Amino acid sequence: MEYGGLLEESDLRDHTSTWVDPISTTYRGYTLYELPPNGQGLTAIQMLNIMEGYDIQSMGPNSSDYLHLLVEAKKLAFADRDRYVLDPEFGDIPLKLISKEYAETQRERITMGRASPGIASGSEMGSDTIYLCVVDKEGNMVSFINSIFKAFGSAIVAGDTGIILQNRGKAFSLDEGHLNRLEPHKRPLHTIIPAMVFRGEKPFMAFGVMGADMQPQGHAQVLINLVDFGLNIQGAMEAPRIRHLEGMEVMLEEPLESQVSGDLEKRGHRILRKRFPTNQFGGGQGIIIDPSSGALLGGSDPRKDGCALGY
Repeated sequence: MEYGGLLEESDLRDHTSTWVDPISTTYRGYTLYELPPNGQGLTAIQMLNIMEGYDIQSMGPNSSDYLHLLVEAKKLAFADRDRYVLDPEFGDIPLKLISKEYAETQRERITMGRASPGIASGSEMGSDTIYLCVVDKEGNMVSFINSIFKAFGSAIVAGDTGIILQNRGKAFSLDEGHLNRLEPHKRPLHTIIPAMVFRGEKPFMAFGVMGADMQPQGHAQVLINLVDFGLNIQGAMEAPRIRHLEGMEVMLEEPLESQVSGDLEKRGHRILRKRFPTNQFGGGQGIIIDPSSGALLGGSDPRKDGCALGY
């Protein structure tokens, strides 16, 4: 069988199962499920494991202490992502990375009064990702995300299907000694990560945040907004965000820039005030199943096209 005249079936890898076992962690009684490597779901898990060791609620929403910790946790988690995440069929990924014990040792590396030197994130943010989630009347939940990565993807269309092939191969490392090095039939580091949250054995929320490296940072901020700061799903999506880029560079949405930039700069963060033509803070959607009534509560991020619909 030919695929648009571009690929033969014999050229494709034989994956006998479409099921993916998620990876997970608990955060203050909630269970977060993320996609495993070759995706970056473990990065969101690591950030939340680190943040769970602090009294975030008492720090207050988007306080300088909270934002400082979030950025420092991100740096540590992304350092592991860029070192260890690869196609698991080509190597082993240490399970300790998503353990609570490992998060405890990582917290010892954070100093409240001083920002640590950061690392390059390793990929750029695109504007071509879509996320959606659906919950039906039976409580079945879908969390879905799709992306061709950069504008027009690979610029190759599969025959006359109209389907553009992605160019995620850009995320490979050309360092021959790197775990994520370019090799035949190998999947590269992948940034898109739909997520789900459970309370006990019951599904609680489907959600996702678009935006390459912003995705794990967005997952952490949305969940913290809900759990620690008590916002509803729409408020958790709308709340202003912070984004760490690389090194000491940090971007702040208004009103955060005017409120906390001075204190963050005193700690060593470099606030990047450059304005981009496109949104740099991601965009998300989410649906919560209210535990007491079973009602569905939807939220849609105003940073992107989208809406919450029920019928």
